[in-house]
Amino acid sequence: MAWYNEAIFYHIYPLGLFNCPRENNYQYTESRINECYKWIDHIRDYGFNALYIGPLFESVGHGYETTDYKKLDSRLGTNDDLKNLINYCHNNGIKVIFDGVFNHVGRDFFAFKDLKERKWDSKYKDWFLNVNFNNNNEYNDGFSYDNWGGYNLLVKLNYYNQDVKNYILDVVRFWIEEFDLDGIRLDAADVLSFEFMRDLRGLCNSLKPDFWLMGEVIHGDYTRWANNDMLDSVTNYSLHKALYSGMNTNNFFEIAHTVKRNLNMGLFYLYNFLDNHDVERIYTKLDNKNYFIPVNVMLYTLPGIPSIYYGSEFGIEGKKERGSDYSLRPYLNLDDFKNNKYEELFKRLNKIKNDSKILSYGKYNELVLKNKVFVYERVLDNNQIIIVVSNDENDNVITINNPYHNKYVGILYGDTINKEYDKININVKAYSAEIYVSDGYDNVKALDIKIENNKKVEVKERVDISNKPLEEMNIDELHQVILDKMAKNGNVTEYMKKTVYDNNHKPSLINWAKSFR
Repeated sequence: MAWYNEAIFYHIYPLGLFNCPRENNYQYTESRINECYKWIDHIRDYGFNALYIGPLFESVGHGYETTDYKKLDSRLGTNDDLKNLINYCHNNGIKVIFDGVFNHVGRDFFAFKDLKERKWDSKYKDWFLNVNFNNNNEYNDGFSYDNWGGYNLLVKLNYYNQDVKNYILDVVRFWIEEFDLDGIRLDAADVLSFEFMRDLRGLCNSLKPDFWLMGEVIHGDYTRWANNDMLDSVTNYSLHKALYSGMNTNNFFEIAHTVKRNLNMGLFYLYNFLDNHDVERIYTKLDNKNYFIPVNVMLYTLPGIPSIYYGSEFGIEGKKERGSDYSLRPYLNLDDFKNNKYEELFKRLNKIKNDSKILSYGKYNELVLKNKVFVYERVLDNNQIIIVVSNDENDNVITINNPYHNKYVGILYGDTINKEYDKININVKAYSAEIYVSDGYDNVKALDIKIENNKKVEVKERVDISNKPLEEMNIDELHQVILDKMAKNGNVTEYMKKTVYDNNHKPSLINWAKSFR
């Protein structure tokens, strides 16, 4: 049993959360990462036990164009700042993994700077893939090269060169030995060298046997990367898509099919998430905000390793605007979210995950599968947890035959159900979710989160705010600004209006308003 099989991850994009300048001039060091201590206290108090934070190392912009793999980004602080933070995490029972951006580097990386200066005479010319001195590029380098995603800002490393592999392996050794790192999330793992990942697995096993390697993979057969020779896990984008689209289309069959397909391939410990720094917030993607509780209950109770992206435990919005990811990676002030209405929900989800081995190791079985109601169980050593989720606007009654126990208690709302003639009848409320356990949760106080049916949004009275700075506006005025900007891009639907009015967090609204061009 490895620590990561029981992990509940909290994901932080530090350059955004700590309000770093968008461009790094390399001239000043400011220890913004020290702002993370209060967030570590927050995630510890909520019950998270693992932190995925990154990118962290010196870069010129968004963090994925690495300049120096062995130096914390100067916009965040010093290496000592990072070491102290990791020690604090470990002392609070929180494992830490970094972003490993090994497929490509930035144009300020030392070896590429040497190539730009010396051209053909550079000893690093073979460090980069398909360097061609018969071509040129938009930077007028006098040569071309392979990049990631069509962006010459991201220069692709050449893993056919042993010196490159040795260099990156040395970087990982440095991270483990200097920072006592617990794992790495490999950026763009779906285009990384398989041979390199096998070498990386061997190195990590030799240095820290329980070191976790997880790769970013979007599409394809996940077993190509997640296997005994390479990675422990990959990002479960297939379930990510199924969860929000299955909820929005009243199609639990899509979710169930995705889970079974992964399990049939032997993939039990995939990295499950509803949103991250690259995709829109789950609260934004859900057509009905009443789906928020059911979809998060599934994230925690389906097979896999759950992860929450910072701020999504508060139900904040985050929508891409004109292809920009900045609105997905906002600065947040933790004090603005005191007494958040979803706080108790996530504390209970983390508690049941931490208290029970069933949700980490238990077998998964479908019990009832309908378009709008989904019931499944997790079973371990004759112990059983029953999970019920509904995106139906109507109540339902579901019968389960041959239950393991005589009595079950719901840990979210405290409903008690008893066995009658080898069956139990569950009253399933509209837009609901419940986790039924057989003991240990008697007298549970019901969550006080109201169901809010989607209604037509009334347009609020307009005021003249043409010369008022965003930071001085109130919530209603920020709503008006965002809707006006939306209207310039096309028709504003009732759902779009509701999405805006549902967001009452001022910093999030300011970032949203600034994201328009």
